[in-house]
Amino acid sequence: MSTSSHTPPRVAVIGGGPAGLMAAQTLAQGGARVDVYDAMPSVGRKFLLAGRGGMNITHAEPYADFVGRYGKQSVALRPLLDGFGPDSVRAWVHGLGVDTFVGTSGRVFPTDMKAAPLLRAWLHRLRESGVAFHMRHRWTGWRDAELLFATPGGELAAPADAVILALGGASWARLGSDGAWLPLLERQGVPVAPLRPANCGFDVDWSEHFSSRYAGHPLATVAITSTDAGGQPLRRQGQFVVTSGGVEGSLIYALSAALRDQIDADGGALIHLDLVPDWTLERVVDEVGRPRGARSMSSHLQSRLGIKGVKSGLLRECLGADEFADPWRLARAIKMLPLRLRRPRPIDEAISSAGGVRFDGVDALMLKAMPGVFAAGEMLDWEAPTGGYLLTACLASGRAAGASALNWLGR
Repeated sequence: MSTSSHTPPRVAVIGGGPAGLMAAQTLAQGGARVDVYDAMPSVGRKFLLAGRGGMNITHAEPYADFVGRYGKQSVALRPLLDGFGPDSVRAWVHGLGVDTFVGTSGRVFPTDMKAAPLLRAWLHRLRESGVAFHMRHRWTGWRDAELLFATPGGELAAPADAVILALGGASWARLGSDGAWLPLLERQGVPVAPLRPANCGFDVDWSEHFSSRYAGHPLATVAITSTDAGGQPLRRQGQFVVTSGGVEGSLIYALSAALRDQIDADGGALIHLDLVPDWTLERVVDEVGRPRGARSMSSHLQSRLGIKGVKSGLLRECLGADEFADPWRLARAIKMLPLRLRRPRPIDEAISSAGGVRFDGVDALMLKAMPGVFAAGEMLDWEAPTGGYLLTACLASGRAAGASALNWLGR
């Protein structure tokens, strides 16, 4: 769309999460008039909730390793991350007056660990640059060349010279990302992949006895061995939590993409738990086989291996009485306890989602089916583990979408 050299182009950014706000920042810096629309009463709600336990903004590991965390979509995301990667994210945060530090795990945090001061400083900067915010404006599609919004005052039609869609995926719908945009784009001929849970928990179908006794208990210092959909072995060490119907937590999330894909392919996923990952099998066999006198096997395991509580309960849950009583078979189970995952938890419970606008349907993040309309953030078909990877890619894609829109507009 052509614009007068004396009239700055007007760009609508739909979605007030990190990707949308970074697109707005890039557009405003490029001289565009920017209107940010969001269905919620305020922007950045998922950003704020994700920061409650400590605002993890990016990761300080070597860049090649960082890019590799995006798995199958690393190639598609590499140009975006090259333009705005972990170092750029830290520099941007520092530019907002917020200091950062690198934790022992390599994760990068604001010094005060909080998301709210960062968001406040960012929004102040955006408003100073002329960005206008329109809250409680739910995007419902197009009418001819105009955008349509449902607002408290009724339907609103708004013109725009270009549009950035940054509506998120389909996790945490109560915070605004409900995936309602997907059929709107499908009807316009935009190729999309189904939205699926990512960084999610899984159902195990525990017995009532185990569930009632151990739901909410953490499993610390364990390892999980599994295979991905291609049959490649996977092993991770960390911790997770038993839920009333399954498992969740950081170790599970780190493997969730592979486990979800395996369930899709096979109807279930088999993992093996190593309850004492710092012990060799030979040492476990030796300790379990020592004379226990009148002590029960549970007391023996606690005394010799420190296995008690939920770990002991898991052995009882997953093994038959004969296996539990056989020292050799029990020792092997302690090092490789089979656990079958039935299904991923619903997408609305997931930390993030996979699927969305396919990369073969965009050119420089502009929808091939809709010239002048760009997509950014979790709307695109990629996923990543927790650890700063999600936020970094959202920011990078928002910046790239904003820059592409400026280029398309001739600015």
